[in-house]
Amino acid sequence: MGKLFGTDGIRGVVNAGLDADLAYKVGLAAATVLAKDKGGKPLVTIGKDTRISGDLLKGSLISGLCTAGADVLDLGTLPTPGVAWVTVDEEADAGIVISASHNPFEHNGIKIFNGKGFKLSDELEEKIEDIVLFGSNNVPMKTGADIGKVSYTAPKASEDYIDHLESTIDSTLGGLRILVDCANGAASATAARLFDRFSKLRTDVINADPDGVNINDRCGSTNMDALAAMVKAGGYNIGIAFDGDADRCLAVDEQGSLIDGDQIMAACGLDMKCKGQLPGDTVVATVMSNLGFHLYTKEHGIKLECTDVGDRNVLERMVERGYRLGGEQSGHMIFLEHATTGDGQLTALKLLALLKESGKKASEVFSVCPRYPQVLINIPVAGNDVKKAAMASPLLAQAVQREEEALSGEGRVLVRPSGTEALMRVMVEAKTQEKAQETAQRLADLISNL
Repeated sequence: MGKLFGTDGIRGVVNAGLDADLAYKVGLAAATVLAKDKGGKPLVTIGKDTRISGDLLKGSLISGLCTAGADVLDLGTLPTPGVAWVTVDEEADAGIVISASHNPFEHNGIKIFNGKGFKLSDELEEKIEDIVLFGSNNVPMKTGADIGKVSYTAPKASEDYIDHLESTIDSTLGGLRILVDCANGAASATAARLFDRFSKLRTDVINADPDGVNINDRCGSTNMDALAAMVKAGGYNIGIAFDGDADRCLAVDEQGSLIDGDQIMAACGLDMKCKGQLPGDTVVATVMSNLGFHLYTKEHGIKLECTDVGDRNVLERMVERGYRLGGEQSGHMIFLEHATTGDGQLTALKLLALLKESGKKASEVFSVCPRYPQVLINIPVAGNDVKKAAMASPLLAQAVQREEEALSGEGRVLVRPSGTEALMRVMVEAKTQEKAQETAQRLADLISNL
């Protein structure tokens, strides 16, 4: 991680770490770096989720971009993967998303894609950081016709993106009845219109009435209890949940049981393998993937490659080795044939098409991938220096080793710093929930007292 950019862009609480001045400097720096890289005037798309602070940051970013001579396409409210897709479709030089994904509404973030729809390289992020932190006062302000201008293409851009999503499956999805939770986030602007394209699919949508402060509030992919209860009580075939910027998708089956990212990858991966659509018979996941997923892929002749946490790491491995399916347990799924980043609505269409084709219940399709009991504890810390000190602690390393030995090969321990929040994370898998909880709590208590 850099000084500003984490594993998923710049994040912070608005006006308490991330403010209009910083956003202006990021826009100024991004335009300067992009212009130098291109050798001319850059074109930048910009979209946001539904947070109350989105307009504040967008106005400042656009001011910085235009001041340094970049033209801007304002896409309005659009899911993160939609911004990435439109960036490529419009042949823009970069795309900027204003979102803090699954975080509470008071947080926000700035994420930048390159002209190919992939997250900006470390090298370019470092150049932007250097200007923001040390050289923004030396960036020349453009004058006259060299000042950037803004175009507004929100309705057309979102319709084009929905057209693209619709084209990714052949199924009519007829006969399925689904409940969709938009997390009061970016999917509120697109999900209903997308699923309405499938006239034989019966869709009900909830949490699609954003007011700026209710994004991810007891809803969406991080809070699925209400969705699960409604799916079970309402007799739906499946429930779909997105996060705030709709780059994640999780689901619940007809019994209200969770279908996580590992289970989605397992089912889709086996389907693609059977159809000859899985290069190298390989799926890319992260070290957070459940032991049950490891056992499932081995049993079905699928190779599983695991990267460090972060869909960015998954994508880099996929591009490097030509793989087409990867993702995270948390719901970031990358179908590289159709998208350059995690796309919740694309994932939803893929799993719905698989469910329809199978002719089975969702519980039968997705529960075939077992899930070891897993406990994740988040420990608040003061900042990056504390994270680094914790990861370097001999006491913590020794404790992790003891706990792993006690699990006797029937579980695992993962301790890591969050790349997007001021947290340390402890994840433990074991044969029983009780064992996982006890182990995780001991390590969490140790970290809290370091």
